[in-house]
Amino acid sequence: MRRCVIIGGGGHCRVVVDILLSERPAEIAGILDSDKSRWGGDVYGVPIIGGDDRLRGLTAQGVDSFVVGVGGAGDNRLRQRLFELGLLAGLIPLTIRHPTAVVSRYASLGAGVHIFPGAVVNAGAQLGDDVIVNSGAIVEHDCRIGNHVHIAPGAIVLAGVEVGGLAHIGAGAVVRQGLRVGAGAVVGAGAVVIHDVPDTMVVVGVPAAPIQVSR
Repeated sequence: MRRCVIIGGGGHCRVVVDILLSERPAEIAGILDSDKSRWGGDVYGVPIIGGDDRLRGLTAQGVDSFVVGVGGAGDNRLRQRLFELGLLAGLIPLTIRHPTAVVSRYASLGAGVHIFPGAVVNAGAQLGDDVIVNSGAIVEHDCRIGNHVHIAPGAIVLAGVEVGGLAHIGAGAVVRQGLRVGAGAVVGAGAVVIHDVPDTMVVVGVPAAPIQVSR
């Protein structure tokens, strides 16, 4: 059995721990978190053992894999940084999948993907590395989802949509079939996207329209 560490101990981490403890794809060695006030605590009995600086020393303790425990709310660059830290430490990104999720045998999942409760990933969908398909989200057939993308709870990405790396599709949003959401773009919660969204643009509303945001 693999032995993994979770990098980041926030709210997303709680669901990660729940899945790991239920499905047992790996033994959890502990959680790393940059907030020193959390050190010595635990998440559902899994200890928070220190900060990110401990990563490189964990291989000597038999740790061979990692899971990013940070969800991201609109800006996925922190997830990307933590994912890259895990790789630099020589660890393997662990893909996790809740048993209630439905993933087609004809879908393709990259490394370190998170598929949360009730999510659906349909035939021909291609998910890059470190993608989150959060609770109840749907990625329809033949979508292409880039690295470090977060599809938030209840969001629906319809057939043939392309989502660029680091983009965020907000909770309950809908992206019409065949569109492109650009790299680093943000689709606000509940938005309905009926046109392509350029790179780094933030769109909100029904139908979705751009807003000015300092990022």
